[in-house]
Amino acid sequence: MSSSTRYVFDTNTVVSAVLFEHSTPGQALHRALKRGEVLVSPSTLEELAEVLQREKFARYVTAAEREEFLEAFVERATFIEPTEKIRICRDAKDDKFLELAVSGGAAYLISGDNDLRSLNPFRGIAIVTAAEFLAATSGEEDV
Repeated sequence: MSSSTRYVFDTNTVVSAVLFEHSTPGQALHRALKRGEVLVSPSTLEELAEVLQREKFARYVTAAEREEFLEAFVERATFIEPTEKIRICRDAKDDKFLELAVSGGAAYLISGDNDLRSLNPFRGIAIVTAAEFLAATSGEEDV
């Protein structure tokens, strides 16, 4: 496993980063990509691709821009095939983010979802909002 810090972002946080590049989620995603590896799994990527296709986002970014972001995100992300099934979240759809974080050795899971955040920390993984992540990592050097 590489020595760089690994991060998992839930779908809503990534979507917010796409729609509002300079938002707190956008800054958090940018920092994570700059400092380490952002992890994705087949199921988290599938959900992200599906959500980004939703018509309601057209007023913020075009379909082409969303597709371009997704391609760039996939190129930069590190793929992990989760090796452990986790069934702990009140919302079972959130378990895939924990599986990815645990299997990929992530230090942080960045999410605004209270079902996930209520589990903080989970097996040594900090589950924080984008704002909490930015605050926690603000003193660290950018590489």
